[in-house]
Amino acid sequence: MLELRDANGTLVLAIVIEVQRDEDPDKKFSWPVYATVVRARKRCGTVVLVVAPGADVAAWAAQNIDVGLGFGHIKPLVLGPAVVPEITDPAEAEKETELAVLSAVAHGNGPNGLAVVQAALVALERLDQEHAAVYFQVIWNGLREPMRQALEALVMERQIEDEATFPSFMQKLIDRGKIEGELKGIREGELKGKKDTLLRLLARAGIALAEDESERIQACTDIATLDHWIDNVLGAKTAAEVLS
Repeated sequence: MLELRDANGTLVLAIVIEVQRDEDPDKKFSWPVYATVVRARKRCGTVVLVVAPGADVAAWAAQNIDVGLGFGHIKPLVLGPAVVPEITDPAEAEKETELAVLSAVAHGNGPNGLAVVQAALVALERLDQEHAAVYFQVIWNGLREPMRQALEALVMERQIEDEATFPSFMQKLIDRGKIEGELKGIREGELKGKKDTLLRLLARAGIALAEDESERIQACTDIATLDHWIDNVLGAKTAAEVLS
């Protein structure tokens, strides 16, 4: 939530900000709540600002919300691709860095997405490391996989050509995401292997599983617990003994 104050420090407007990537019918009920509750607490005018990277979602979010029998409605303010300029010029992006970041979020997956993202990233170089990293994470989270791959390929190309045109933290964050993904994949593979081993041993021992017992095994995410259950199969007569 943002608070706007006048020259005397008096609160004149509260802005409740919501990032919306997909249509969600529940939001048509929660957004009026945000506006009325904040208005009651802050004792000032209140609006809901929806940031929608997708044009379809932006159009959906901008619709009037009837609060009852047509006697009143709330209309969120919407920040979508139609109202955010497409900034591809790095010089222009440096002058309006925050606007360039919004442009990257709104248009980063469009036809000129790579140029828009590059301009925003160049603009981030003038910021301190902490703020630049946060802005980059916002941009990165808004990109779909094809554009992420294109950006990764561009970074790799610039590294090969020894052209340091992107902030160093950017490669670190991309690499961190890759490492986290690889570790997650390794862990998921290990869990699946343990579960498969346990199920094979149970089948060989002639121990039948009830539906809830099978679900318990599939839901387990602890390697040590699975190892314990595997050890329990030897000498066990029932599934309850194995899963004890």
